Amino acid sequence: MATTVSTQVACDIKNIELAEQGKRRIEWANQSMPVLQSIRKDFIKEPAAEGMRVSACLHVTTETANLMITLRDGGADIVLCASNPLSTQDEVAAR
Repeated sequence: MATTVSTQVACDIKNIELAEQGKRRIEWANQSMPVLQSIRKDFIKEPAAEGMRVSACLHVTTETANLMITLRDGGADIVLCASNPLSTQDEVAAR
């Protein structure tokens, strides 16, 4: 059985007060992602990514957030950094 180690990572968020707006946008985008919803449900029942570490440098968008949430729900230890500050959705990054 894998042990998950939680660490605090320093991060630079433009405005943490945007987190609630980011949560709403992520949830809204999730409604248009039925395949990812299905995978997430399966992952919650049986965490297929248990013990995996996933690090990604991607555009921080609602779609990326939903992908990373799905991997997390599948048991993966995830880290995401923004690849382009011009494409980062600040409210999503704050969440």
